[in-house]
Amino acid sequence: MRFIVKLIVVAFALWLTTLIVSGVKVVPWEDTTVATVLTYLLIALIFGLVNAIVGGFIRIVAFPIYVITLGLISFIVNGLLLLLVDWISDLMGFGLQVDGFWWGVLGALVLGLISWLIGLIVRPAKD
Repeated sequence: MRFIVKLIVVAFALWLTTLIVSGVKVVPWEDTTVATVLTYLLIALIFGLVNAIVGGFIRIVAFPIYVITLGLISFIVNGLLLLLVDWISDLMGFGLQVDGFWWGVLGALVLGLISWLIGLIVRPAKD
């Protein structure tokens, strides 16, 4: 259940990111509402997998660089991960379109902030 909620949160945050950042777009495979929603959910799933697998590996290997830059390198890494999601979804024939590296960095920053804010709202209260 937690996975599904997180997936919906990231998909909704991605939708808001596409409204805020003009260099990040989502192109569904059909022009219907259902196809658009499924596209956002699939991109959120791809982003979650890429972030968990590739992002986790990068964070472990590049830990000294994270320490030296006081974590600022994470903006660059997240932008590159968003570009990787763009590439993977492009291979599938639909999905995310990022206009360039800096749009990817800005998109990843906005996506992270919005996901964090929505996560604060939907997080279950601890007893």
